[in-house]
Amino acid sequence: MPSPWTFLIALHAIAAGYALIFGAVNLLRRNKGSVAHRILGRIWAVAMYVVVLTSFGIRTIDGGFNWLHALSVLTFCTLTVGLWSVRKGNIRAHQRFMTGSYFGLVGAFIGVVAVPDRRLPQMAVHDLAALTLWAGALALTAGLTVAGLLQLRPGPGPSPASGSRDKVAR
Repeated sequence: MPSPWTFLIALHAIAAGYALIFGAVNLLRRNKGSVAHRILGRIWAVAMYVVVLTSFGIRTIDGGFNWLHALSVLTFCTLTVGLWSVRKGNIRAHQRFMTGSYFGLVGAFIGVVAVPDRRLPQMAVHDLAALTLWAGALALTAGLTVAGLLQLRPGPGPSPASGSRDKVAR
């Protein structure tokens, strides 16, 4: 059985859950560059940074740093370059780095649930009610956030004076 849940591990898991949901929504939405896309993207990026940064404090697998921490460094870099790219108006690079960061998160999630000794699979076996409540709370709060953001009216398009920072892919 894994070590008990700590605040850091719980924060890491919650942020990862939100990142999985918000990242999927943003990738699947057709209206890239909208106000909702930008806000969801910012929420997703913050959640991803929380996941990456909290991972450095989690060393319960073997007591030290391991290859998972190297993946966190890589994710920090791809996420940062993706944000920098959109600020510079390089939408293609932004799309690639953010999509890669998201699918890295999906791969990490698959790795978490595939190892029976990890916390989430153990919860599924020993405390399914708590796992269901946790997943339901994440889905409900994320769903309400997305529903609220989708109600936003599209703002005016980028003005010529706004510079390349506001370029969007059409």
